Amino acid sequence: MTTTTNRPTYGYRDLPHLLSRMTGDEKHDPASQSTLDVVWVLYHDVLALTPDRVDDPDRDRFYLSKGHGPMAYYATLAAHGFFPAEWLDDAMAFDSPLGAHPDRTLIPGCEISAGSLGHGLPLAVGTALGLRARGSDAHVYVLVGDAELDEGSNDEAIAFAGAVGLDNLTVVAVDNSSSTHNRPHRLARRFDVEDFSTIEIDGHDHDAIRSALTHRDHRPAFIAALVERKP
Repeated sequence: MTTTTNRPTYGYRDLPHLLSRMTGDEKHDPASQSTLDVVWVLYHDVLALTPDRVDDPDRDRFYLSKGHGPMAYYATLAAHGFFPAEWLDDAMAFDSPLGAHPDRTLIPGCEISAGSLGHGLPLAVGTALGLRARGSDAHVYVLVGDAELDEGSNDEAIAFAGAVGLDNLTVVAVDNSSSTHNRPHRLARRFDVEDFSTIEIDGHDHDAIRSALTHRDHRPAFIAALVERKP
């Protein structure tokens, strides 16, 4: 098992500074900012995961399927001691472990290499099924974008997870109204018909995020985290 080292940790108020240390992927700033509060609450208040548990088979898993614009993810990992904050200064550079898309082979605590949209949710479903099969209490959280759910690969994953009742799976969609067929409440209805417990929340309200992430209903869960419309 990986052992932790004594690294400084940072609070939520330090995130703007940590984010400012990264340059090179400015076009994805909106994608990063929209996920910031959900990712922070997950790591700070919800996940059974710390730097010394990254190899623990019974750790909670977080899959960032929305892998474009990962700056909020990198800042949160650094703030919680998964890697030194100094890594942020070279993010997106040629030889940096922090690329424009996360690479699980280079980043401590990163579960999947992401960026090719539509992969994270099916992977999370498979992991949740495997964990349940061996009797683990670990929970799997996957963060997707609303437009990413336009990828057809998600439909089979959603239908399967609902059909087999994967109650150790929580799907969070950060909804910035960027999907091709965007309509109010469309995402929640899509998951509800497949027997997920569903809820819509303010994607910046930490109390609402925390409550939704920790709610258990003996079914897979879907959270639509509503944020400002993508410019």
